[in-house]
Amino acid sequence: MIRAENISKKFGDIDVLKGITTDFERGKTNLIIGRSGAGKTVLLKILVGLVEPTEGKVWFEDVDFYSLDKMKKRELRMKIGMLFQGSALFDSMTVEENIRFPLDMFTKFTKAEKSKQVDYCLERVNLSGNNNKFPSELSGGMQKRVGIARAIVLNPKYLFCDEPNSGLDPKTAIVIDELISSITKEKEIITIINTHDMNSVMEIGERIIFIHQGELEWTGSKQEVLDSENKVLEGFIFASPFLQKLKARMH
Repeated sequence: MIRAENISKKFGDIDVLKGITTDFERGKTNLIIGRSGAGKTVLLKILVGLVEPTEGKVWFEDVDFYSLDKMKKRELRMKIGMLFQGSALFDSMTVEENIRFPLDMFTKFTKAEKSKQVDYCLERVNLSGNNNKFPSELSGGMQKRVGIARAIVLNPKYLFCDEPNSGLDPKTAIVIDELISSITKEKEIITIINTHDMNSVMEIGERIIFIHQGELEWTGSKQEVLDSENKVLEGFIFASPFLQKLKARMH
């Protein structure tokens, strides 16, 4: 389990996060949702160690991340996979080189061992045989899948995804959602997803953390979303006419 404990963050005089305490569960897709500017991206960056909180602690199991020294933080980061919003692939590297990059940085694997792990990850994201292509030769959805392959190449215990469906068409977004969900369950990892995509919420939202104006407004599952009486959550979730109709049919 990952636990955010009383997390607050200030930038100057602005309170971006205000005392957030919540848990992120193993083997589940944990979704952080909220309006633009609500603080969800800052929370994700604090959880992954890219931004330090003004107050509060982040626990990885029984380890307080921000109390660790530089070496111990590095060791923990090796257990973290990260899927960036824009995939963040290196344009000058092939697909294989992009996926192999964390192995080159953090392991002493032989070349053969690295190639075997890359091939396994490519197979896992249904991209076998694309080793020698460059990112520019791939569609947006394929680039996302390469990003996922790179994120899992070190067999992480924790997977963080920042807007994984950004810029994708609905059909491809469903493929990415299902892939992230299946990997989460297969490897029993803790997956935390920052998203605006309400289709993702309704499809794979096993645990949903709703942030509103820097505060934890609501937590629950996708089933509980439809029955929630929280007016702030309702106004956010059902802003889409499609979801308004869905709610009406459910009731």
